[in-house]
Amino acid sequence: MAAEDKAAHKATELKGKAKEAVGNVTDDKDLQAEGKADQAEGNVKQAGDKVKDAGQKVKDAVTGDD
Repeated sequence: MAAEDKAAHKATELKGKAKEAVGNVTDDKDLQAEGKADQAEGNVKQAGDKVKDAGQKVKDAVTGDD
């Protein structure tokens, strides 16, 4: 998994947190919802990164490619 992808996925989550916070301060329900959606997207992508990393570790252990 490329570090750039992981960073982008974390950035999506953080962008969502910022949008939600601004939405909370301005009482903008649409912005709050958009922020929560961005956070969810980032979290799902980060979970996928972790699964891919775990799969790679298993593959490396089986093939001896530490």
